[in-house]
Amino acid sequence: MTTPMERLKNKITKEVLWLYILRLLRERPMYAYELKERIREAFNFEPATVSSYVVLYKLEKEGYVTAEWQESQTGKPSRKYYKLTPEGESLLEDGIAFLEDMVAKLKGA
Repeated sequence: MTTPMERLKNKITKEVLWLYILRLLRERPMYAYELKERIREAFNFEPATVSSYVVLYKLEKEGYVTAEWQESQTGKPSRKYYKLTPEGESLLEDGIAFLEDMVAKLKGA
């Protein structure tokens, strides 16, 4: 059985993975596995690899990110790089504002 804190952590990390992906893509375009690693480094949780791909696919389909294949200069396989769109930037800002509002309400501010 999970504790309330474990459930909360899952809800605000893995279940809203799109927020973390958009936040990292604000920095620069990245490929899916790189995003997964950066999430672990920057936010201290590790999403399932498949989850990252599913979320990226949905974000691309809905126009929040674009994707472009890039050839490697070192002989490695081509990689699909994702880039934040203006709509994705707006969605990220809306998501952050919502969370900030909820935290303020929880604190009683």
